[in-house]
This record gives sequence, structure tokens and C-alpha cells, in this order.
Amino acid sequence: MVKITVFHADECDRKKCTSIKMEKQGKCRLVYNINKIPSGAIVLNPYAEKAVSYEDYRYVHRRGIVGLDCSWNDVTSSKKFFSLSKYHRSLPFLIATNPVNYGKPCILSTVEAIAATLYITRFKDEAQKLMDGFKWGHTFLELNHDLLEAYSEVDTSSEVVNVQNEFLAEKGIAPEE
Repeated sequence: MVKITVFHADECDRKKCTSIKMEKQGKCRLVYNINKIPSGAIVLNPYAEKAVSYEDYRYVHRRGIVGLDCSWNDVTSSKKFFSLSKYHRSLPFLIATNPVNYGKPCILSTVEAIAATLYITRFKDEAQKLMDGFKWGHTFLELNHDLLEAYSEVDTSSEVVNVQNEFLAEKGIAPEE
């Protein structure tokens, strides 16, 4: 089982929080102190320059994944945040299916981001088990299936970005620079 840690800044509605629900299901460990984030783990960060890919498999397998459940507006100015790990990764284009942001591109809940990371790094069964704990979880994997498969079939971050950009070009969407 992949170790999943979530830094929880306690800035959300706890009744809707996917991190709280994951912890209650025994699927992650919540930490409330940023210094408790395990070193060497893949830290999911939408501002990271490198996309998650299969080349991160060994880090996910050995050290796990860290989700950050916090306000990204506040965190971007914190140098301490970016020094947590050298393994910060962003996610490629995916569509949210959580009740708060359903249908919005790239605004994933913490559980969606972690499941996508698991899937892309070829821990597909673990991604499925994680999403099984949410009544809408199957929708995330079904809606994004073709993209998740394509991302998981390539090996490097640059290949993941190429897959993303080809998909966006087909849909007539310009990728962000």
C-alpha cells in the first residue's frame, strides 16, 4: 500500500473535505504541521515545473505521496513550502468530478489529485480503491479514463506534458505557458 500523507491547513468545510474523509477511512495520515511532511515523497503542487509521471514510481513506492489541503493563494509566497521536498510535481489536465467543482478543469479535490498521481505512476488498483470511498469517485476515473491511461502509458514528465498538449490541441484549447 502506498503511503499517503496530507498536510491539512484546516481552511475548509470539514463536512465536505476529502482529506478528512480519507483519514476516517484509514487511507491517509493527516498532518497539521508542515514540518511533519515526509522527506523524499512526491509533493503535489500545482505550481511545480515538473509533471508527475511514471518516472516518479520509485518515489511513490518508497516514500509515498503528499497532498496539500490548503489555500494556494497563501502558500505560494512561502519559501518554506517549496523547500519541503525536491520532488514537487504538478498534475496534467484532468476534469474534477467532486461535488464542489464538478466539471471544472484542473481544480481537483485532494483525493482526486492523489488518485490521479497513483494512476499515472501505475498504481491503478490503489487509485481505484482510494476513489471507491467516495460515491462520486468512480465518475472521476471514468470521465478521465482516456487521459489517465494515456498519461500512465508514457514514462517521463515531458511525455506526459506532450500527451496533455496534444489532447488540448485536439479540443481547441491552448495550453498554459
